[in-house]
Amino acid sequence: MIILGVDPGTVILGYAIIQVEGKKLTCLHLDALKLNPKKDPFDRLADIHSAIAELFAIYRPDTLAMEAPFFGKNVQSMLKLGRAQGVIMSAGLAARIPVEEYSPRKVKQAITGNGAASKEQVSGMLQHIYGLKEMPKSLDATDGLAVATCHAYALDSPIRTVSPSKLKAAPKGKGKGSWAAFLTQHPDRVKDEKSK
Repeated sequence: MIILGVDPGTVILGYAIIQVEGKKLTCLHLDALKLNPKKDPFDRLADIHSAIAELFAIYRPDTLAMEAPFFGKNVQSMLKLGRAQGVIMSAGLAARIPVEEYSPRKVKQAITGNGAASKEQVSGMLQHIYGLKEMPKSLDATDGLAVATCHAYALDSPIRTVSPSKLKAAPKGKGKGSWAAFLTQHPDRVKDEKSK
């Protein structure tokens, strides 16, 4: 499976393409699209659409995951970010690529185990997960990789239903969808207490 992860922005848009083969995650491409802040806002939206469509054509992702806006920003910033998200979503939907959205807190929690982790901590953990020699200077690019990775984990979750954005509680006990079954199937996700 190929996942395109996007950290939307109207000046800098971070993105990453990952490949999922069983339990193995491979980063195929990681970068940030820098848009001209002096350019007309609608022209920048067109540039975003073209860039996303080009990524679709090159990598043919099976799914698109993006970071949801976080609500502490001012209204104008939220509006601009919402427009960028809308363009990205519409590009995905037009290409019949499923779109998922994750909050920044959920992404950080999935990568580091801490929903309040810094961007630098997330970047360091991603470097370890993918075995990358160096990370890009742009934390927007690593945010795109974090979203893609979060989505890969959500797809492999024992509590996954039809869509990761509509998760429900895992069944209790020892049944097929229980935590016990998940831990049996994914021993690599269990930390040994002795190693702490």
